[in-house]
Amino acid sequence: MAESSRPSIGFFERHLSWWVIVCMATGVAIGRFLPAAPKFLSRFEWANVSIPIAILIWLMIYPMMLKIDFASVKNVGKNPKGLMVTWITNWLIKPFTMFALASLFFQVVFKSLIPENLARDYLAGAVLLGAAPCTAMVFVWSHLTNGDPAYTLVQVATNDLIILVAFTPIVAFLLGVSGVSAPWDTLLLSVALFVVIPLAGGAITRNAVIKRRGLEYFQNRFIPKFGNITVAGLLTALIIIFSFQGQVILANPLHIALIAIPLIIQTFLIFFVAYGASKKLKLPFNIAAPAGMIGASNFFELAVAVAIALFGADSPVALATIVGVLVEVPVMLTLVKIANNTQQWFNN
Repeated sequence: MAESSRPSIGFFERHLSWWVIVCMATGVAIGRFLPAAPKFLSRFEWANVSIPIAILIWLMIYPMMLKIDFASVKNVGKNPKGLMVTWITNWLIKPFTMFALASLFFQVVFKSLIPENLARDYLAGAVLLGAAPCTAMVFVWSHLTNGDPAYTLVQVATNDLIILVAFTPIVAFLLGVSGVSAPWDTLLLSVALFVVIPLAGGAITRNAVIKRRGLEYFQNRFIPKFGNITVAGLLTALIIIFSFQGQVILANPLHIALIAIPLIIQTFLIFFVAYGASKKLKLPFNIAAPAGMIGASNFFELAVAVAIALFGADSPVALATIVGVLVEVPVMLTLVKIANNTQQWFNN
């Protein structure tokens, strides 16, 4: 297919990294010159969870969950190889390679540049990102590579179900190995708040709207209503989080770039693991490309939410997860280009 006929990514998604930089500057400025604002917001907490940030994260996650059709799970047996590639990559490889790479860079390569306590916190943030495979933006990446939309939906739906049971034990184990205490009750509460509740709400809303107005109305008119809400929720949450992070960022500006390095390497590694396995198994391109994308991309909303619940909005752990948001789009667009330029590899 000619490049000009490729589907395009939305303006906001394409420039997400710049939006994050703007939010970083705004948040840091608020924290520096209006410190009363983050201090006031810090008063609104429940079980160590910032209520304002939790509400904003729900505004981001809920519209994503509306897109998940769990009825599609019945199709898992139609092409199990592609699903096996996704599951094995996301849950048996990705969290552990992320841990290994982050440990190598933060505690060995950058040892002279990052203090030990910050290195441990950044590692914890990387672990949270590595244990949360993408559930929303993967639809964009799949679309940009002309992936099979029905199969991508099955991949996402099954991974959302796996998150419910696998995220907590994997994170608890890897954080424990890192020397970071992660209470199981807080982890379970985080999964309940930021996965179970929006997942259930999305499923209930989806079924109710489709039953009353039909699938075409739901897809073409109902879901688009939430686009601006999602954008507003993300940008506002980032500004608030960066207002808490101002002191850490101003004291360690180089750390943003240092955190990004293992995250970027991990993204390319996981993509090629899944993409290469798909080629080995002779899967069609429209299944292989999304299989690579879903593992490479992250459910950063969940990672940020859990980091805040466990360690606080002003923690370096939360900062590390936000760097994941910063690098996500440019790296994933590079992978989209690589996939589209290697489509001929899958012409069996």
